[in-house]
Order: sequence, then C-alpha cells, then structure tokens
Amino acid sequence: MSVYEDIESRFGFDGEIVELCRNEEQKLEGNFRKLMEISEYNQFKVIRAMQRHNLGDRHFSVSTGYGYNDEGREILEKIYSDVFNTEDALVRPQIISGTHAISIVLFGILRPGDELVSITGAPYDTIRTVIGWENMDTESYGTLKDYKIGYGQIEMNEDGIDIEKALERINEKTKMVYIQRSTGYSWRKALTVDEIGRAVLRLKERKPDLIVMVDNCYGEFIEKKEPTDVGVDIMAGSLIKNPGGGIAPMGGYVAGKSDLVYKAACRLAAPGIAKETGATMGINRNYLQGLFLAPSVVSQALKTAMLAASVFSKLGYEVCPSIDGDRSDIIQSIKFGDREKVKIFCRGIQAAAPVDSFVVPEPWDMPGYDDEVIMAAGAFYQGSSIELSADAPMREPYIAYLQGGLTYEHGKMGLYSSIAMLKDKDLLYLQ
Repeated sequence: MSVYEDIESRFGFDGEIVELCRNEEQKLEGNFRKLMEISEYNQFKVIRAMQRHNLGDRHFSVSTGYGYNDEGREILEKIYSDVFNTEDALVRPQIISGTHAISIVLFGILRPGDELVSITGAPYDTIRTVIGWENMDTESYGTLKDYKIGYGQIEMNEDGIDIEKALERINEKTKMVYIQRSTGYSWRKALTVDEIGRAVLRLKERKPDLIVMVDNCYGEFIEKKEPTDVGVDIMAGSLIKNPGGGIAPMGGYVAGKSDLVYKAACRLAAPGIAKETGATMGINRNYLQGLFLAPSVVSQALKTAMLAASVFSKLGYEVCPSIDGDRSDIIQSIKFGDREKVKIFCRGIQAAAPVDSFVVPEPWDMPGYDDEVIMAAGAFYQGSSIELSADAPMREPYIAYLQGGLTYEHGKMGLYSSIAMLKDKDLLYLQ
C-alpha cells in the first residue's frame, strides 16, 4: 500500500482529490526548489544576526512593571534591525496587530496639515478606519482626518504602481507615501521588493525629504530582500504573521530610520518615554525562536499557496497570483464568483484545523471592515495568519484569500477538506 493509499484509508480523504493534488504537486517541484533557496538564505541571515549580537540565555529573562533595563528586549530589537537592514526597530507585545503597528507609525510621524498619499490604491479595510474614510462613522474617534491630516490615493494600473501619476500627485504638503505590499482584499499580486525599490527611487528624485512607508504584513521572508533594503524609510508588520514563525502569541514591529522609529515609539508609549520602557514578561524567548523559525515556516506557507493556485486553476478557477507568477506575500486569492462557494471553501479550511475544527464559520460584521467577512481560523493563536487560514469579504466577485500553514502537510489537508466540501455540495466538479 502506497503512502497516499494509506492516507486515503486511514483518514478518509477522497482518493480523487488526493490524486488531483498529487499530480499538481509534481508539476511544482522546480518552484519548490526556488523556495528552498530563498528560505536557506533568509535562515542564514537570521542566525548571523543573532550571532552578531551575542544572543545568550540571559536574554530570555523576565521583566515586569516599567521594564527598565530589559536587555532581552534591547537585543531583540537590535536583531530585528539587523535582519531588516535598518537603523532601529521597535518589537513589542504591546502592539496589538499589524493595523496597530501601522497606526502608531502614521500618528507618530504625521502632523496637522501634512498629507498622506497611498500609491497602491485604497488600503486594507482596517487602515481606512484609521485614516477616517469618507462615509464612515468615525467622526471624533481620533482618525487622521480628525487631526486635519490630508489623504489622497493613486490607483494602481495593470503594471503595478502608476509612478507617473504618483509623481504628479505629490506636492509640498505630501509628507508620507504609503505602499501596501500585500494584496489586501484586492485582485492583484503583491508588489515585489524590486518594484517597490523602483518606485522609491523615482519618488525620492522628485522629493528627497519624502517619507516612504510600507505595510509589510504577509511579506516578510518571501524574498531575499525586504523593502528597507531598497530605500524604504519605515515599515511595519504583525508578529502573528510571517516574522513570528507561529511561535509569537501576539505583538507587532516597526523597523526603519531611527528618528522615525523613535516617533512611532513615542506614540505607542508616551513622548519622551518611547523605547525606554515596556515589560516583556519573558516573551522575548518566543519572539526570538519564532524569528528563527520564520524563514522555514514562510516557505511552508508558500508551498501551500502554490499548490492551491495549481489545483484551483486546474479546476477552472481564476487565481492570483498565477502558478508561475511572482510572489511577494503568502496570500493566494481564488475567485469563486459565488457567495456560497466562498462560505463552503472557508468551512473546509476550518474543518481541517487542529483547533476549533468543529466550528462552522459564518459571515459577520467585523469591526473595521466595510462588508461582512467570513474567516476560517482554527489556530493556536487567535488571528494568527501564518497558521492556515482563509477569509473573504462577502462582496462580488466573491474572492477567498488563503494564507498560512505552519507545515505544508497541514496546508494540503486544508485543500483536501475544502475541495471535498465543495464537491459534496455539488459546487465543484473534478476534471
């Protein structure tokens, strides 16, 4: 009995689905080899950073109260700064999410009368509430709009960033340009680091003092370079996504030029206190071990994304990115074009989870989102997007966004489960 026959008989997976995934997997061997090369490079980069800063067992000790003289926290931030090739970094459990990390950067740096311009179209839904989006009931909540900070945006074109329009849009009030590296809830591929770098070069030629900020969520360790390697001034992300490696239970980071990181730290804590306080309660061990594992875990998530693209493309669905398309985040978008299919797909992913597999996801009005959102997230850490998950805003053309998978094997199990549920409901037919 082959291992696949054993899997079918022992765990009850549909043989046709297992065979479909196996056939598509074999076509991806070359793609997987490239992932291994990138993972190896990034793994060495992380280890070297830990070695350069003499990471020791003493750095895992517990700090309490104000957190003064937390040596582990200081080393952690030096290592992050080294890995991301920046002057400084802020890595804290007090940062709730990627949105929070981005928010402290925006509010820490921008002042009344300044202007923020997004050159990647409308930001992710939760960032819109931070900005104070038109027609949103956020009056007096303390949005950028409340603080008289202007906002503008340039839509992307079919080639990516429309740099010529961006250059025309920037004026003397434009203090910061915002770039969302990942897809968010849009139908486009993530921006590669080289694409970001080319945009930064042109922007800085136009206005040398312009601050370029990148939302780096879902993008860490996808490539050998990060946005801060190509001239980005500051970036932010979540530790329950890529850089936490599935070990970090909460937190976020900011990395970039020292003066900008300091201003973000002032917003997180208080002016003048900035980075000097913040007890870590022994979390540094998890953060550092998660960072150590991150390059490998990210490659596992990418393998899952690639297999999903190959399988659902074979089944006749539009996918983004395509099988051989450039990847710069862990997200795989699948256009179902049908509300019910999206719901069943997400329920299939949930059913394959190690945690809360018995839960049936339903669309609901999540805080900070324009539409109802359905989320499949049977994770060890709530909201962890580096663990296998899937979500979708319930709006046309009904696109599901798959991401994560601490192991490729779990990713495959999620695909077996979701395809089987769609098949059982007569919403999908194997070809």
